[in-house]
Amino acid sequence: MRDLIKSNLALLVISIASFILMGAGTALYGPALPVFARSFDLHIGTAGLLISAHWIGCSIGVAAMFFIGPRATPRLVVALMTLGVGLMALGVGWALTVLGALMFGAGYGCATVVFNPRMLRAFGARGPAMLSLLNATFGIGAIGAPLVFVALGNDPVLSFAICAVIGVVITLCAGPAGRDATVIATASTTPFRMNLPILIFGAVAISVEACLTGLGPTALINAGLSETLAAQLLSAFFLAFLAARLCLMFVAGLLPAFTLFTLALIGACASALIAALWLPGAGFVGLGFFAGMFFPTEYVTATRKMGDNPRVAPTIIGAGLVGGVFAPLIMSPLLETMGQRGFFWVVACATGLLALGALANLQSMNR
Repeated sequence: MRDLIKSNLALLVISIASFILMGAGTALYGPALPVFARSFDLHIGTAGLLISAHWIGCSIGVAAMFFIGPRATPRLVVALMTLGVGLMALGVGWALTVLGALMFGAGYGCATVVFNPRMLRAFGARGPAMLSLLNATFGIGAIGAPLVFVALGNDPVLSFAICAVIGVVITLCAGPAGRDATVIATASTTPFRMNLPILIFGAVAISVEACLTGLGPTALINAGLSETLAAQLLSAFFLAFLAARLCLMFVAGLLPAFTLFTLALIGACASALIAALWLPGAGFVGLGFFAGMFFPTEYVTATRKMGDNPRVAPTIIGAGLVGGVFAPLIMSPLLETMGQRGFFWVVACATGLLALGALANLQSMNR
């Protein structure tokens, strides 16, 4: 393992730094949304388009990766993310802010395809554990960003500006990682095998995650919590999210990935019911833990089913982004008509139904 880390050190460091940036930028949408709505005199449903713009950008980035594949370097995708958060940091108009979210999302989508499969291949048998570690670092940025947002007086412009500065530093340092990644990305040992069921599971799970991270703070405010407390709970959500992905590093070799995915869905349903019936804050944090398990477990299952062909990663991620694009787009205009805790009832129903489907397919997915 020591030799693997030494030979892939540049890729590992830049991957982790990039995922921290991805987590920070994504986590800022939730607390920034009500502020942008007031600043630009928008209805909250209209402001929710910012989240959909991010996920549409992700879809564009993933679709582009389907064609350009290994030619996309870490430096290129981080530069694209940096440009996006830089536009949002300007705060000069709603159109430019949405464009910034679109560009950040495009870089985000490209980055997931650039870093995840390369990390999985670079570390061989320890690939699933390292994939969990990489995705866990997303939580570091996601935990810190809402706290910085509150410390800066709920100022999205300054918060996104800090992300832009971090992005510039990563971009300048990303050259060696690009050389490592090119070698890894060209290796493929199995053909492309389509597996529609696992793609559907991924699409629904990621749609839930997208709604929680983007609309969760607004749902908490609707439930009677203050904006500051909602932002702090978002940090706690991502702390739980990080804890789940760190736990996966140790349990990934003990249980099949799809079994862990199924357990995560059951736990998410229970947490959503707690939020809907009793304690919205505690339930929301619990949702963070179980949502943190969705992507790594689904991704490992899907790659095992579909192979390591260069088209596999963008297909898996692209399927998840279908949910990420449309779920917030549908949910954000409905938030004000759902009542105080209707959002959490919807999450409970979605995760409960998906858990039943996962249980029905448990044996076939674990083969």
